[in-house]
Amino acid sequence: MQKKYFGTDGIRGRVGTPPITADLILKLGWAVGRILAPNQGGHVLIGKDTRISGYMFESALEAGLSAAGVDIRLLGPMPTPAIAYLTRTFHARAGIVISASHNPYYDNGIKFFSARGNKLPDEIELAIEEALTTPMTMMDSARLGKAERIADAGGRYIEFCKATIPNNGIDFNGLKLVVDCAHGATYKIAPSVFHELGAQVIATGVTPNGLNINAGCGSTHPEYVQDLVRAHHANVGIALDGDGDRVVLVDEKGELVDGDELLYIMAREQRAELGGVVVGTVMRNLGLEHALAEVGLRLERAPVGDRYVRDRMQHGGWILGGESSGHIISLKHTTTGDGIISALQILATMVQRGRSLHELKQGMRKYPQRMINVPLPGRVDVMALPQVQAARAAAEAALAGTGRVLLRPSGTEPLLRVMVEGEHAVLVEQLAQQLTTAVAEFI
Repeated sequence: MQKKYFGTDGIRGRVGTPPITADLILKLGWAVGRILAPNQGGHVLIGKDTRISGYMFESALEAGLSAAGVDIRLLGPMPTPAIAYLTRTFHARAGIVISASHNPYYDNGIKFFSARGNKLPDEIELAIEEALTTPMTMMDSARLGKAERIADAGGRYIEFCKATIPNNGIDFNGLKLVVDCAHGATYKIAPSVFHELGAQVIATGVTPNGLNINAGCGSTHPEYVQDLVRAHHANVGIALDGDGDRVVLVDEKGELVDGDELLYIMAREQRAELGGVVVGTVMRNLGLEHALAEVGLRLERAPVGDRYVRDRMQHGGWILGGESSGHIISLKHTTTGDGIISALQILATMVQRGRSLHELKQGMRKYPQRMINVPLPGRVDVMALPQVQAARAAAEAALAGTGRVLLRPSGTEPLLRVMVEGEHAVLVEQLAQQLTTAVAEFI
């Protein structure tokens, strides 16, 4: 069966446009309660980021779960990976995140974690969608779910993050860090984690107003952190996204260090533990694949989406993987991508090795890569168009084996990602523009 609502990372879209409406989210809460807690036992956690619509959807989910006879624990603004962790430690039936991650405030979405802190498998998502097609019923009053707020959730997660640093006296005294929380879910937690480990923290993006999440800041706009690192002569800049599951860094020279380079540094440091394999996506830079090979590691590619990276890791028994966006999964530490924990591992390596971030990223040469987003008019099967296939084949022929071409519909937005990668920057840009123009005309 084809899923109607769920994409690669839960359900996401424009607030007020189905499925991101109060009435559908109310019924979604009820459906989740019916599927994940069929005997009306246990409880479900709900956390959110800072966008204004989170208040409305939190209440809607709470009401739906209560109608299904499920108890609710409300966490308030909390990073997505924190909810995965707390779902496990509170022995909850599931964890629900109200967030559209790196999207603007006018979007929102719902993500789910299983009792083990993993993303839901396809069969459970399909079962939830099937439940949405049935009439909503309510438990009798004596069996309705109750809700309460958990006051110490943030402190629990801060201690968990700090505990991922090797227990051999490492601290961050002497490090000056710029930490950009994107006015999102990490705005209270991230500065505290780094400060409590001894770093001097220059915090920015920590005054959310419901409308400014990801607005000109965070991992989608790292140039802001780059400017601050240069201005403050900081050692590292840390740019998180709105829900805290991804991160990009900035080195002491103000140069961006993206998810490919972060994964390379972590893999090189941990290579003895990795079983010879690191998992990435089809979007990973060829330079990463070549650099990993030089230190004896193979890059295993998965479809785009952290759930598919996680599935490939689990299937192969591997513990490190991630996406170019900075969504890095280290099963050595946690079950999902975690921007704070990823940054901590890089900082710990800097301290242990006595090397700067700029020095650590040496050894990997990134191939020029150009990605352009082409808007789609709804759900269009672009890849089935013979003209699009022909345009892609022409671009691949022009690269003559020196690069890659990837066309991929976004799993979270009505966009087609057009990506060209190769050894020669001028040719890459030229082919990306030509391919984008051709594809847009055919669509």
